[in-house]
Amino acid sequence: MKCGRSIFSHGWTKHHINYLLSSISCFELNYKGQHVDTMYSRRSLMFTVLALFPFSSSSSSSEGDEDSLSEGEIAALKEQVEEKKKLIATLRNKPWRMKRREAQEFVEKFEGALGKGKGRKLYAYKVMMTKKFIKFKRDFENFKTACIPWERKIKEVESHFGSSVASYFIFLRWMYGLNLVLFGFMFGLVVLPEVLMGLPYGSIARKTVPRAEQDSAMDFSVLFDFGGYCKYSFLFYGYYNNERTIGLLQFRLPLSYLLVGVGIFGYSLMVVIRTMARNANEGGDGGDEGEFTFSWKMFTSWDYLIGNPETADNKYASITTSFKESIVDEQENQKDENIHLRRFLRVLANVMILCCLGGSGYLIYFVVKRSQEFAEMDNDDLSWFEKNEVEFVMSLLGLVCPPLFETIAELEDYHPRIALKWQLGRIFALFLGNLYTFLFALFDEVTAKLEREKSIKNATEWALNQYYANYSSFYNTTNVPPPDVHPSDVVRGPCWETGVGIEFVKLIVSDVQVSYLTILIGDFARAVIVRFLNYCWCWDLEAGFPSYGEFDISGNVLGLVFNQGMIWMGAFYAPGLVGLNVLRLLTSMYYQCWAVMACNVPHERVFKASRSNNFYMGLLLLVLFLSLLPVVYTIMTLPPSFDCGPFSGQEKMYDVVMETIDQDLPAFIGNIFTYATNPGLIMPAVLLMVLAIYYLNTVSKGYQQANLDLKRKIFNETNDCLLY
Repeated sequence: MKCGRSIFSHGWTKHHINYLLSSISCFELNYKGQHVDTMYSRRSLMFTVLALFPFSSSSSSSEGDEDSLSEGEIAALKEQVEEKKKLIATLRNKPWRMKRREAQEFVEKFEGALGKGKGRKLYAYKVMMTKKFIKFKRDFENFKTACIPWERKIKEVESHFGSSVASYFIFLRWMYGLNLVLFGFMFGLVVLPEVLMGLPYGSIARKTVPRAEQDSAMDFSVLFDFGGYCKYSFLFYGYYNNERTIGLLQFRLPLSYLLVGVGIFGYSLMVVIRTMARNANEGGDGGDEGEFTFSWKMFTSWDYLIGNPETADNKYASITTSFKESIVDEQENQKDENIHLRRFLRVLANVMILCCLGGSGYLIYFVVKRSQEFAEMDNDDLSWFEKNEVEFVMSLLGLVCPPLFETIAELEDYHPRIALKWQLGRIFALFLGNLYTFLFALFDEVTAKLEREKSIKNATEWALNQYYANYSSFYNTTNVPPPDVHPSDVVRGPCWETGVGIEFVKLIVSDVQVSYLTILIGDFARAVIVRFLNYCWCWDLEAGFPSYGEFDISGNVLGLVFNQGMIWMGAFYAPGLVGLNVLRLLTSMYYQCWAVMACNVPHERVFKASRSNNFYMGLLLLVLFLSLLPVVYTIMTLPPSFDCGPFSGQEKMYDVVMETIDQDLPAFIGNIFTYATNPGLIMPAVLLMVLAIYYLNTVSKGYQQANLDLKRKIFNETNDCLLY
């Protein structure tokens, strides 16, 4: 009865108590599943009870004697209140309806604040720990963001130049991470074991500079062309020995070399496909973007947690750029054009670009064939241009053709995003044609070197047989020691694998030189001239010629993709090439970020990048597949050099795997491997994979269409609700 006395001591009247009892009764009915008005919920009951407590006696005195209660009525009301109080006390342990789950959360959240003593202190402690945990999660997320390499630089670029330019630097960062992992594989499983456990430099012929080349082995011109000591170092294929096991760990270097060379492609394929799948999930379902684009950008773009003036300026520039992107998209959707004239101009542009592609391919084939003629001549009779003609022509074509394609593409008048994809595709065709033309001409040179190696091998074997025969007949013994010849005097073949690796390294180095000089002269010097001579020139240099340069997205992206393709192909012939590429990407990030912020201006037609970067990844996946073909052809078809590299002495490079299976593994594993490589099993497996891919693609398209239909229905339902 303590509760009853405390209630009536507040001056509650008959109307107050009746209202309280009716609320509790309605709540009880609702709890039991009977139909009541939705206004009687647990939260409303709690607010009702809390609101009735603070009534003062003054409010009751104003009611008058007409609301006074007799002792019998007070006793009856006390009994009813006690019954309802017991009911409320037991509700916590009874099942709650799903519709009242929100009220349950409200009760659990605030019941500690209404308690006293230890309960209130425990509640305060829980609240404090919850706030600290939330702050810790926020700080940890900020820490993870701060640990992302170059995140602030890329955000700064995005705020001034838009998401399209920032997508290139994000792609560059991703490529750096991929090459860092590939470098770890190559360095940890190939280079480091040979350096630590293999034979030292100068102990065998393949690790020694020939005596005829020792005088000029340290000249800058020779080292710059990766000859001399560079040619016989761990950077290239020919340095590695063909012993099955090396060191105390009995490390199988030839097997590791082959598995790492193929595993680089496998790991890269897995990473590219996984990234494409994640981008597809993050990019949405490919449907239309949301409605009211400008309203959302106007009222929800600003970040009110910004406290740094520089960050606020970047955010302001980012919002302005996003408005420009959306305006361009809206203008392209409402464009009205002459369709017949547009088709004619687009056909004309494609014909001109095809002529450029054919001419570039013929030019590369011509200079490679010419370089083979130069290789037969004395190096002293050749000029610097004749020695580096192939690399110079390929770099020049990569520098001149993309701007030419962009000029021709002005006839087509595509949306900037579509124009970028066409530009990427054309430059992709240019680089791909140039690369494979270079490879075909290079493999012609490899065939010629194989013929030379065969003749040198036969002559060497004949000389050794004559030595053993003469020694045994002269000394009348069968215990013939090997000939005492210094490693630098040993007759050796041309080692075609090292020659191919040198060509790839020279291509990479020349590409880096041309790219950096282009930025330094074409962007920085141009910006300096416009900036400081604009005040004393005859016309406005900023608005007219030459003006500030724009960042070439398509050329930089395709240069990065084909640079990676050359790394994938060349890493098998030059293990040190991956390390050189890591340094190149690291310097490119800082150099190009500085150049784009200091020397370039945003594009005249700013456009928004696609919500997924799968177009870049698709090009990279195609280049990965095309880069795998020459390496597989080398492993399965061409015989390795007889006196250099980890596969010397084998008929084919893949014989290392068969040798390991026969000598180091149980016999049944060899049988399993033989059955697995049977064409009768491979062809059905490939056919099954093709059918599975077709089925999954069909199911994916069906789900995508169903998703679009559902969005359309929801949109129509929303419009109907707004009408009514």
